[in-house]
Amino acid sequence: MTQPDAEPTRPATAHQDQTGPDAAADAAAAADWAVRANEAARSVTSLFGQRLLFLPGTHIAAITRPSGRLKNLARPWHYWWQAHYVDCLVDTGRRELGTTGQPPAKYDGEHRPSAGRLASRLVTGIRLRNFLTYVNSYYDDMAWLALATLRLEQLAEESRRPSRRRDGRIRKSLTLQFDSASTDDLGGGTFWSTKRDFKNTPATAPVALYYARTGNPAKAQALLDWLDARLFDPGRGLYLDGLRINAAGEAVLVDAIYTYNQGPVLGALLELGGTANLARAAEVVDAVARHLTVPGAGTSDTGGTESGTTDTDTSRSAALRCDGTGDGGLFTGILARYLALAARDGRLPEATRTTAAQLVTETAEAFWAGRRSISPDEALAKHGRQDSLIFSSEPALPASSTYPPGTAVELSTQLQAWMTLEAAAAIAAGPH
Repeated sequence: MTQPDAEPTRPATAHQDQTGPDAAADAAAAADWAVRANEAARSVTSLFGQRLLFLPGTHIAAITRPSGRLKNLARPWHYWWQAHYVDCLVDTGRRELGTTGQPPAKYDGEHRPSAGRLASRLVTGIRLRNFLTYVNSYYDDMAWLALATLRLEQLAEESRRPSRRRDGRIRKSLTLQFDSASTDDLGGGTFWSTKRDFKNTPATAPVALYYARTGNPAKAQALLDWLDARLFDPGRGLYLDGLRINAAGEAVLVDAIYTYNQGPVLGALLELGGTANLARAAEVVDAVARHLTVPGAGTSDTGGTESGTTDTDTSRSAALRCDGTGDGGLFTGILARYLALAARDGRLPEATRTTAAQLVTETAEAFWAGRRSISPDEALAKHGRQDSLIFSSEPALPASSTYPPGTAVELSTQLQAWMTLEAAAAIAAGPH
């Protein structure tokens, strides 16, 4: 792709100046999704959230529950899970500001910290837990945190609270890291880690999105052009994982396709805009619907293909495919976040927006339908609230199956469901 050309004017959408029964129905749907997203936010923050080593003004998430406090603060240290926790809190914080028909209200009650306040404490906790720095060995980890703290800074401005100098320091520090990792080796792209032997979509795409959001469109476009030239699969319309440098110095293609890789690419395409980028964004949404879905809520079991994907004519009643637990437990939530941006972007064709919205909403419906409550006699009960919920790691299976009472629950999968519910709430609230 080339440097973005003139951007089409955003058309008016059907949500603007709407009155009558349809407007009332839209408002009711938005309120319903907001309630669900708040329940997910309360469940995750109460089950997994805690102070870091009891320090006031800090917040950090346990990796699994139930588990001992010290075990959760030692190993493993999932920096990027915490970064997406920040992003989820920012999603909730934006809703706390209120929308059309929805007055401002804290997600956890007036006497509890706002989501934005909790996100700020979490950023402090991440720095302390990461040995007094935001720098680590993985550029994709740092990119996710950079994107989340950038949104947190914007939330502070929208809340009419002065932004902390810390956010500027984070941006300066991490931008230097991205500049050093985005080299001409292999023709461009961003290295995945400080080993500098792998350039991939998981690092290049969020760094491109970060550059696009911080006033560096040329750098962002160059990274997208590299992805398009080296890692785009035209047959499927999706982005492959990466290029690894072997011992002989040769580039070896890693051709795996992951759901989450498509998300930040889509975000960067939309952020930069222009006819070529927007056309590619529409192609990506269509490809996700064709290749990365499974039968969703209210869908027959015969809708999917043998590979777990759906045909074009069934994709609009399908949920996004999930990728298990561990790191994979975050993947689909990340894609849902950026599909929600596409669903609300009036520059995209109506059919594309509808497809993106249906994919997110169907996945959110499946997560919500599969939730379970925590029983008073299970070990999880001592960590959360009495009304805390557990969400499944797979939209096609209930949480009672994937996380039956007595099993440990991972933070990643619960963030994924929360992210998806927030994405559905954002779509229901109307254009951004």
